[in-house]
Amino acid sequence: MRLIPVLAAALIASMSGPAFAQEWIEFASRDDRFTCNFPDQPKVTASTWTSEYGYTLPARVYSADAGSSRYSMTVVDYRDLEKQGLERVRGCPAGAEPCKGSPTTGVGYTKNDVRGAIAYASWKLMQRDARVTHFMWNFIDLVEGHQLQLTNNADKSRTFASIYMHENKLYVMEATVPAGYPEPGLFQQSLGWHDENGIGLRYQSVYSNGFPAPPRVVRGGQQGQGQGRIDAPGANPGQGGQGR
Repeated sequence: MRLIPVLAAALIASMSGPAFAQEWIEFASRDDRFTCNFPDQPKVTASTWTSEYGYTLPARVYSADAGSSRYSMTVVDYRDLEKQGLERVRGCPAGAEPCKGSPTTGVGYTKNDVRGAIAYASWKLMQRDARVTHFMWNFIDLVEGHQLQLTNNADKSRTFASIYMHENKLYVMEATVPAGYPEPGLFQQSLGWHDENGIGLRYQSVYSNGFPAPPRVVRGGQQGQGQGRIDAPGANPGQGGQGR
């Protein structure tokens, strides 16, 4: 792992209070092809995610705390959704609503499920006991998604969430900080992507999941930008540029 430079860490600590006094790390996952900053080595937990159309999908949750602040990245794998759709159809009576589909919507509505994954994850966040204070379309390294800000109705803590879909994986990034704390920019803005070879990547135009991927940025004779290369499974990236 690479530690955030001392001066930067000191500035963060002075701005953000005791919860940020520790040194942050750049974490990267080869399995889920992303990188971002965490206040400590995140705990990785296997989980499941129920999609909008009722499919149970495998997920991993990467989480770490810093004082009273909580940080997490949930990665949901939609890549085998069509197989589940085929199983659902085989078990349904002819003409039953759960089995309906078309070349456009996909068997068992699986194509719709993938297309709507970002919107559905945003909707799930909106159902919390919290007031939505901001909701916007955004992109990170040209991968499109949503950003939300919510204020908890009970303790006034704030949650900053970013949701993206890349290569049929859904990424739900959340940072919750106590009332009065600064926005968790060190976490939110650090997200980057890696390709199948562990090399950081950035696209030349906006990437929309489900459509042909645009060309990647080429730098130094290699494709990709991001935060560098992952040299081993579970390792962290080396020094590298990161575009937004």
